[in-house]
Amino acid sequence: MSHKVIQPEGWAPAKGYANAMLTPDGTLYVGGQIGWNAEQKFEHHDFIGQMEQALKNIVAVVEAAGGKPEDVVRLTWFVTDKKTYLAHQREVGQAYQRIFGKHFPAMSMLVVSELVEDEALVEIEATAVLKKA
Repeated sequence: MSHKVIQPEGWAPAKGYANAMLTPDGTLYVGGQIGWNAEQKFEHHDFIGQMEQALKNIVAVVEAAGGKPEDVVRLTWFVTDKKTYLAHQREVGQAYQRIFGKHFPAMSMLVVSELVEDEALVEIEATAVLKKA
């Protein structure tokens, strides 16, 4: 059995990458998700809105692979503005918990000068471990 490409139903096709790859052992590698919707359009132009959408996108990908948010074991965040993140930690926590509840996987955060999509303020990638069927 080879790796399986995961693409949530109804999402615009990813161009030049996969939203996720599921390995035969149940490890799901979710590519960096940004704050756009399934049509690849930004509905939010603020950090919190984009962060929440990126997390929703991760959950959608995990669910498309047959998992649930609690299966996520690692998140790596790429943010373009450290000061905005630090100034809004309470809102970050509230938005995070709306999506992931009290599940806190291993996390890393990197501050980057920019992301490939000019409008993106945050990109988050994930790893999940799904139970084998």
